[in-house]
Amino acid sequence: MFVIIGYVAILGSVIGGFIMAGGHVAALIQPNELVIIGGAALGAFLVSNTPKTVKSTLKMLPSVLKGSRFNKTLYIELLSMLYEILAKVRKEGLMSIESDVENPEASPVFSKYPSIQHDHHAMEFLTDYLRLMVGGNLNAFEIENLMDNEIETHHHEGEVPAHALAKLADGLPAFGIVAAVMGVVHTMESVGIPPAELGKLIAAALVGTFLGILLSYGFVAPLATLLEQKLAESTKMFQCMKVTLLASMNGYAPQVAVEFGRKVLYSTERPGFRELEDEVKQRKSK
Repeated sequence: MFVIIGYVAILGSVIGGFIMAGGHVAALIQPNELVIIGGAALGAFLVSNTPKTVKSTLKMLPSVLKGSRFNKTLYIELLSMLYEILAKVRKEGLMSIESDVENPEASPVFSKYPSIQHDHHAMEFLTDYLRLMVGGNLNAFEIENLMDNEIETHHHEGEVPAHALAKLADGLPAFGIVAAVMGVVHTMESVGIPPAELGKLIAAALVGTFLGILLSYGFVAPLATLLEQKLAESTKMFQCMKVTLLASMNGYAPQVAVEFGRKVLYSTERPGFRELEDEVKQRKSK
């Protein structure tokens, strides 16, 4: 929603200011300039990226229109689930969660937390490390190193679409200049026409530079920044699970371990201590 509002604000302010200055909107409608800029940018995007990158970028673009799901409610659910899992381990032993880990879709514990259970990446991360804990062959330091490497891989993989869009945004002003130069070439070969017609050709050529810069800094570059912010939000979820599990492996009680996880969350999404405690007590009473 904010993306659409932002785009409307950009177009409204730019075109509105142009009209206030006495400009004519019809002069900005230059399909040939868009063909040059858009076609060249698309071609450069395909040349500079692997098919995997192109697919991941196209897959990520629809997410910019959706609001963030990483809110306080989600993290309360995540921390409550971690508490229940760790409390079960502390009371019944690590082997008690083996069936939950091997078949999380049918787990009576995970099924209480559908928002987390339906997140494939989060569940894969959690169950993989719970499985390693059940196996008992790795110490906390080794698992922490493995977690760090996996989170780093996840982050680098998520950065690919954002970087691809950022590179595309960097090239758009140059393609706008290309379109403008092509317009100037066309103008120079038409110098014999009346001044009024010549002025229209010059104006059309300059629109190319205008469109390249506007598309770059007003439309594409903000999307790259937004994807980076969404990636940071998703990475924070893995960090929360990481510190909680490591705290448990280091001998801390479940209620203390989830406090470790709560502390790494952004302040805007972090549930309060009492808020989380009340949620855990409420779920235990059911």
